Amino acid sequence: MTIEEAFYIGYITKTKGLKGELQVFFEYEEPELLELDVVFADINGKLVPFFVSACKLQNNNTGNFYFDDVDHIDKAQALVKKKIYLPLSKKPVRDEDDFFYTDLKGFMAVDETLGELGEILEVHEYPQQFVATVLYNDTEIMFPLNEDFIVEIDDEEQILTVDLPEGLLDIYLAN
Repeated sequence: MTIEEAFYIGYITKTKGLKGELQVFFEYEEPELLELDVVFADINGKLVPFFVSACKLQNNNTGNFYFDDVDHIDKAQALVKKKIYLPLSKKPVRDEDDFFYTDLKGFMAVDETLGELGEILEVHEYPQQFVATVLYNDTEIMFPLNEDFIVEIDDEEQILTVDLPEGLLDIYLAN
């Protein structure tokens, strides 16, 4: 299997204990929907399968894993910082009605007062909120994505209309 035939779910952060237990940090939004009987680690550009003998998901986007044949800390240590993938065939199907703030990447951001801000280049997830990044007047600006600022999301036209607080852009443009 190649990386093109798989989707990224997270990476191995550290070992736990002496018996080969590993902690995985999930960058996939809903790890509880994933089928985790076998995962693939990116080792030198090749996806190597690891069969999961035990796994316990935590609330903080992590999970503790035991893999078959990884029964010692030395074997586990070699997998730390490796990216983890699943085959595309195991990607959970999203309901058509589901919409996530991360889906706004590529939308045009328009402020009610200032007009067009630019295309949303990235949507970052922080513990408190989601933040959009746009390039406005050759300056990268960031603004929170929350119900207080979002006026409308036009899915058809891919336009996000916001009402940003007065002075927010001045912070970025002052330099």
